[in-house]
Amino acid sequence: MPLQNRVTPFGEIVALPGRGLMMGNRGVLHDDRRRLVRATQVKRWIACVLEFRGRRRTVMTPRSYTELFFLDEATAFSAGHRPCSECRNADYKRFRALWSGCFGAVASVAEIDAVLHGERLQGRQKRTSRADISTLPDGAYVVSDGVASVIWGDQLAAWSDLGYGKRSSRPARGEVELLTPPSIVEVFRAGYKPAIHPSLFASSSRSA
Repeated sequence: MPLQNRVTPFGEIVALPGRGLMMGNRGVLHDDRRRLVRATQVKRWIACVLEFRGRRRTVMTPRSYTELFFLDEATAFSAGHRPCSECRNADYKRFRALWSGCFGAVASVAEIDAVLHGERLQGRQKRTSRADISTLPDGAYVVSDGVASVIWGDQLAAWSDLGYGKRSSRPARGEVELLTPPSIVEVFRAGYKPAIHPSLFASSSRSA
Protein backbone atom coordinates (compact mmCIF):
# COMPACT_ATOMS: atom_id res chain seq x y z
CA MET A 1 0.00 0.00 0.00
CA PRO A 2 1.32 3.47 -0.85
CA LEU A 3 1.97 5.82 2.04
CA GLN A 4 -0.24 8.87 2.55
CA ASN A 5 2.26 11.40 1.21
CA ARG A 6 1.16 12.32 -2.33
CA VAL A 7 -0.16 15.88 -2.73
CA THR A 8 -2.98 16.86 -5.07
CA PRO A 9 -3.51 20.31 -6.66
CA PHE A 10 -6.14 20.86 -3.94
CA GLY A 11 -3.36 20.58 -1.34
CA GLU A 12 -4.73 17.30 0.02
CA ILE A 13 -2.28 14.61 1.14
CA VAL A 14 -3.44 11.25 -0.15
CA ALA A 15 -2.31 7.65 -0.57
CA LEU A 16 -1.86 7.02 -4.30
CA PRO A 17 0.78 5.06 -6.24
CA GLY A 18 2.20 7.91 -8.34
CA ARG A 19 5.38 9.42 -6.92
CA GLY A 20 5.84 12.30 -9.36
CA LEU A 21 8.79 14.54 -10.18
CA MET A 22 9.18 16.61 -7.01
CA MET A 23 9.38 16.23 -3.25
CA GLY A 24 8.66 18.75 -0.51
CA ASN A 25 7.60 19.19 3.08
CA ARG A 26 5.43 21.07 5.57
CA GLY A 27 7.15 19.83 8.72
CA VAL A 28 6.57 16.65 10.74
CA LEU A 29 3.11 15.37 9.82
CA HIS A 30 3.33 11.66 10.70
CA ASP A 31 3.60 9.57 13.85
CA ASP A 32 6.01 6.77 14.71
CA ARG A 33 3.88 4.32 12.72
CA ARG A 34 4.10 6.46 9.56
CA ARG A 35 0.47 7.53 9.82
CA LEU A 36 -0.47 11.09 8.91
CA VAL A 37 -1.71 12.98 11.98
CA ARG A 38 -1.79 16.57 10.67
CA ALA A 39 -1.81 18.40 7.32
CA THR A 40 0.78 21.03 8.23
CA GLN A 41 3.13 21.97 11.05
CA VAL A 42 4.81 25.11 9.68
CA LYS A 43 4.15 28.03 7.33
CA ARG A 44 7.22 27.09 5.29
CA TRP A 45 5.79 24.85 2.57
CA ILE A 46 8.54 24.03 0.11
CA ALA A 47 8.98 22.02 -3.09
CA CYS A 48 12.28 20.19 -3.62
CA VAL A 49 14.14 18.04 -6.13
CA LEU A 50 14.07 14.28 -5.66
CA GLU A 51 17.87 14.00 -5.55
CA PHE A 52 20.36 16.44 -4.02
CA ARG A 53 24.07 15.95 -3.32
CA GLY A 54 23.69 12.20 -2.89
CA ARG A 55 21.60 12.51 0.27
CA ARG A 56 19.53 9.48 1.23
CA ARG A 57 16.47 9.43 3.50
CA THR A 58 14.13 6.76 4.83
CA VAL A 59 10.67 8.05 3.99
CA MET A 60 8.62 9.04 7.03
CA THR A 61 11.39 8.47 9.56
CA PRO A 62 9.95 9.01 13.08
CA ARG A 63 10.29 12.59 14.36
CA SER A 64 11.71 13.83 11.05
CA TYR A 65 9.93 15.90 8.42
CA THR A 66 7.37 14.15 6.24
CA GLU A 67 8.48 13.71 2.64
CA LEU A 68 5.65 14.78 0.34
CA PHE A 69 5.52 14.07 -3.39
CA PHE A 70 4.04 16.09 -6.28
CA LEU A 71 3.33 15.19 -9.88
CA ASP A 72 5.26 18.30 -10.98
CA GLU A 73 6.08 21.88 -10.04
CA ALA A 74 2.73 23.26 -11.22
CA THR A 75 0.99 20.85 -8.83
CA ALA A 76 3.24 21.91 -5.95
CA PHE A 77 2.49 25.58 -6.65
CA SER A 78 -1.25 24.88 -6.81
CA ALA A 79 -1.07 23.26 -3.37
CA GLY A 80 0.70 26.38 -2.04
CA HIS A 81 4.35 25.29 -1.99
CA ARG A 82 7.25 27.45 -3.23
CA PRO A 83 10.79 26.53 -4.37
CA CYS A 84 13.25 25.35 -1.72
CA SER A 85 16.06 27.84 -1.17
CA GLU A 86 18.66 25.08 -0.67
CA CYS A 87 18.21 22.30 -3.22
CA ARG A 88 16.56 24.64 -5.78
CA ASN A 89 18.44 27.82 -5.06
CA ALA A 90 18.37 29.17 -8.63
CA ASP A 91 14.60 28.60 -8.91
CA TYR A 92 14.09 30.12 -5.48
CA LYS A 93 16.08 33.25 -6.36
CA ARG A 94 14.19 33.65 -9.64
CA PHE A 95 10.85 33.17 -7.88
CA ARG A 96 11.74 35.64 -5.13
CA ALA A 97 13.01 38.27 -7.62
CA LEU A 98 9.82 38.03 -9.68
CA TRP A 99 7.71 38.13 -6.49
CA SER A 100 9.49 41.30 -5.38
CA GLY A 101 9.00 42.83 -8.82
CA CYS A 102 5.28 42.03 -8.74
CA PHE A 103 4.61 43.45 -5.30
CA GLY A 104 6.97 46.43 -5.19
CA ALA A 105 9.40 45.48 -2.43
CA VAL A 106 12.22 43.04 -1.79
CA ALA A 107 10.43 40.28 0.08
CA SER A 108 12.04 38.10 2.72
CA VAL A 109 11.33 34.39 2.61
CA ALA A 110 9.35 34.74 5.86
CA GLU A 111 7.15 37.40 4.23
CA ILE A 112 6.54 35.21 1.19
CA ASP A 113 5.64 32.24 3.39
CA ALA A 114 3.23 34.35 5.45
CA VAL A 115 1.40 35.60 2.34
CA LEU A 116 1.17 32.11 0.86
CA HIS A 117 -0.06 30.67 4.14
CA GLY A 118 -2.96 33.12 4.09
CA GLU A 119 -3.77 32.33 0.47
CA ARG A 120 -3.68 28.54 0.58
CA LEU A 121 -5.83 27.78 3.63
CA GLN A 122 -9.21 28.83 4.96
CA GLY A 123 -9.28 27.16 8.34
CA ARG A 124 -8.30 23.60 7.49
CA GLN A 125 -9.70 23.76 3.97
CA LYS A 126 -8.15 24.79 0.69
CA ARG A 127 -8.69 28.48 -0.01
CA THR A 128 -9.65 29.13 -3.62
CA SER A 129 -10.45 32.29 -5.56
CA ARG A 130 -12.35 33.29 -8.68
CA ALA A 131 -10.84 34.55 -11.92
CA ASP A 132 -11.67 34.93 -15.60
CA ILE A 133 -9.94 32.07 -17.38
CA SER A 134 -8.84 34.40 -20.18
CA THR A 135 -6.53 36.20 -17.73
CA LEU A 136 -4.76 33.13 -16.35
CA PRO A 137 -1.20 32.12 -17.34
CA ASP A 138 0.17 28.72 -18.22
CA GLY A 139 0.70 26.53 -15.17
CA ALA A 140 -2.27 27.80 -13.18
CA TYR A 141 -4.70 25.17 -11.91
CA VAL A 142 -8.46 25.58 -12.07
CA VAL A 143 -11.44 23.38 -11.31
CA SER A 144 -13.05 22.12 -14.53
CA ASP A 145 -16.07 19.82 -14.29
CA GLY A 146 -15.15 19.17 -10.67
CA VAL A 147 -11.59 18.10 -11.55
CA ALA A 148 -8.30 19.91 -10.97
CA SER A 149 -6.94 20.84 -14.40
CA VAL A 150 -3.84 22.75 -15.44
CA ILE A 151 -3.91 25.51 -18.05
CA TRP A 152 -1.33 25.17 -20.80
CA GLY A 153 -1.70 27.06 -24.04
CA ASP A 154 -5.14 26.53 -25.49
CA GLN A 155 -5.96 23.46 -23.44
CA LEU A 156 -6.92 22.21 -19.99
CA ALA A 157 -5.42 18.93 -18.80
CA ALA A 158 -6.86 16.93 -15.91
CA TRP A 159 -4.48 16.02 -13.07
CA SER A 160 -3.86 12.47 -11.88
CA ASP A 161 -1.10 11.12 -9.68
CA LEU A 162 0.39 9.26 -12.67
CA GLY A 163 0.21 12.07 -15.21
CA TYR A 164 -2.17 14.29 -17.12
CA GLY A 165 -5.29 12.66 -18.45
CA LYS A 166 -8.33 14.06 -20.22
CA ARG A 167 -7.69 17.17 -22.31
CA SER A 168 -10.23 19.79 -23.26
CA SER A 169 -10.14 23.12 -25.04
CA ARG A 170 -9.56 26.14 -22.85
CA PRO A 171 -12.63 28.40 -22.94
CA ALA A 172 -12.01 31.86 -24.39
CA ARG A 173 -13.51 33.49 -21.32
CA GLY A 174 -15.62 32.83 -18.24
CA GLU A 175 -15.19 32.78 -14.48
CA VAL A 176 -13.55 29.72 -12.95
CA GLU A 177 -12.49 28.49 -9.53
CA LEU A 178 -8.74 29.09 -9.24
CA LEU A 179 -6.68 26.66 -7.15
CA THR A 180 -3.22 28.21 -7.53
CA PRO A 181 -2.71 30.97 -4.92
CA PRO A 182 -3.21 34.45 -6.48
CA SER A 183 0.30 35.66 -5.59
CA ILE A 184 1.84 32.70 -7.39
CA VAL A 185 -0.36 33.40 -10.41
CA GLU A 186 1.11 36.93 -10.49
CA VAL A 187 4.62 35.45 -10.46
CA PHE A 188 3.63 33.22 -13.39
CA ARG A 189 2.37 36.28 -15.26
CA ALA A 190 5.72 37.97 -14.58
CA GLY A 191 7.54 35.17 -16.38
CA TYR A 192 7.98 32.16 -14.10
CA LYS A 193 7.14 29.02 -16.11
CA PRO A 194 6.56 26.06 -13.79
CA ALA A 195 7.98 22.68 -14.72
CA ILE A 196 5.32 20.33 -16.09
CA HIS A 197 5.10 16.53 -16.14
CA PRO A 198 6.02 15.20 -19.63
CA SER A 199 2.67 13.42 -19.93
CA LEU A 200 1.16 16.82 -20.75
CA PHE A 201 3.10 16.93 -24.02
CA ALA A 202 2.59 13.33 -25.03
CA SER A 203 0.42 12.64 -28.04
CA SER A 204 -2.74 11.55 -26.30
CA SER A 205 -5.77 9.56 -27.31
CA ARG A 206 -7.28 10.69 -24.02
CA SER A 207 -8.09 14.15 -25.34
CA ALA A 208 -11.71 15.23 -25.14
